Amino acid sequence: MDKPRHGGHLIAQALKNEGVRYLFTLSGGHIAPIYDGCVDVGIEVLDFRHEQAAAHAADGWARVTLGLGAVAVTAGPGVTDAVTGIANAFYADSPVIVLSGKNPIFEFEMGSLQEMDQVTLVRSITKWARSCYDARRLGDYATTAIRHARSGRQGPVFLDVPLDVQFNAWPPGVEVPEGYRTEARAQGDPDLVRRAARLLGEADHPIVFAGSGVRWSGAHEALAALAEAFRAPVFLNSLARGCLPPDHPYFFSAARKYALGKCDVMLALGVDWDFRLGFGTRNFAPGVRVVQVDVDGVHIGRNRPVEVGIVGDPGMVIEQLLAEGVGRAKEPDWTAEVRAEERRHEAEAEEGMNADSVPVHPRRFAREIRDFLDPDAIVVGDGGDIVGISASIVQAREPGHWLDPGPFGCLGVGPSFAIAAKLAKPDKQVLVIYGDGSFGLNAMEYDTAIRKGIPFVGIIGNDGAWGQIKVAQETLYGPGNAPAADLGDVPYERMVEGLGGYGERVEDPADIGPALGRAFDSGVPACINVPVDARLMQRSSYLG
Repeated sequence: MDKPRHGGHLIAQALKNEGVRYLFTLSGGHIAPIYDGCVDVGIEVLDFRHEQAAAHAADGWARVTLGLGAVAVTAGPGVTDAVTGIANAFYADSPVIVLSGKNPIFEFEMGSLQEMDQVTLVRSITKWARSCYDARRLGDYATTAIRHARSGRQGPVFLDVPLDVQFNAWPPGVEVPEGYRTEARAQGDPDLVRRAARLLGEADHPIVFAGSGVRWSGAHEALAALAEAFRAPVFLNSLARGCLPPDHPYFFSAARKYALGKCDVMLALGVDWDFRLGFGTRNFAPGVRVVQVDVDGVHIGRNRPVEVGIVGDPGMVIEQLLAEGVGRAKEPDWTAEVRAEERRHEAEAEEGMNADSVPVHPRRFAREIRDFLDPDAIVVGDGGDIVGISASIVQAREPGHWLDPGPFGCLGVGPSFAIAAKLAKPDKQVLVIYGDGSFGLNAMEYDTAIRKGIPFVGIIGNDGAWGQIKVAQETLYGPGNAPAADLGDVPYERMVEGLGGYGERVEDPADIGPALGRAFDSGVPACINVPVDARLMQRSSYLG
């Protein structure tokens, strides 16, 4: 006898149609029919130890694959636990569908288990949030949620479904909609594109700044074509890291402040003028003229006046600019000037990168990681100062191969992003660069990775404190006056060993590379704990 189909199958079929392969979750009774539907359509249900981590995994999956991430959480505390992960995805424009259970309709406002107004709670951190009260509409609601998640500037959406609606039979004649969204990408206004092309052609000191919008549009090849034609310095921000390889002749990183302070025209592609870029004013040359391209016009001119604002998909607009003749026959002196500044910064960093001191110099820590990793490794940055320092040395060579918290600054993403990345690209090395503080936030997800056989390596730059906060507190209030900032010398690697993974403590910088080799060769989730020199861990912020 065929198994009866119910509301959970309708939801699962909508996910299947969108290409979802994994449903990230933490076990919950209010979502059992959704699990059952996913199992039946071939979507793997992968359970975490905390809903926040499950939501982070859905976010990480979207960042690595550019597909839809999916997470299901139980009612009440399941939703509240997931809020941090939802918010992080929201501020990163990450397309995630969050499915939640809800108490049965017949128990509404009676004090049912885990009853609360979940839609109101998450409305400010989602693009769309609704409840569905009729099994006949579940397919419509699920595909509508997906359409909102994948349109314009993408982002998380939320759908909660009462338990009895999930259990209700799949109604006869009801099917999950197909053709429910478009893959179309918008071109920019041709007149504005021509104006932008003229402005770029007239520039003496142009730069290109590519942000997360370039990654979300899958525009790395178009960006490379632009760089090779325009021959101007290109800087990458946040999720755009890896859209040009670090040895590309027009990729720059360390000279960013210098270039911002001298440029006369900037082409900003999918960039946010937030704290990471000084809100579009700090360190910028007076009078710099900006061409800003974004898929959502709401973000054009926010914090930073623009000369030309183009609403369109960054990849499509790049193609239009190239068609308008944006390019140079030879490399301008300006680009060589910025390259010289880049080399100067790199030379200054060499001393720390070659230091043999113990505790380990943080730049030596990062250099050892860089020198060990495969060129196509995926690196997750989960921390403050240690990630800020490492990000300038450990450079991604491919798009989606550098993952960090993003503009929300949410620590604790490391193991979830790593698990999602390894599922998406099982043949790649996956490494998390941790701060010791961020490691503790979701450390039990090592158990998830061990139970599921998903190996990744975490390496902790351990300064025994919430270093970024401690430095600021002591600067303001005096040495020793940094309450709640010290963590001590904790043997984190032994915790991972106790869970069934591989752990090792390394104190000599020359041993970092060999320890990484042993960790990856172990074939299990691993943790390398490296004490680093706290006196050298003083960056005011991570400019992603």
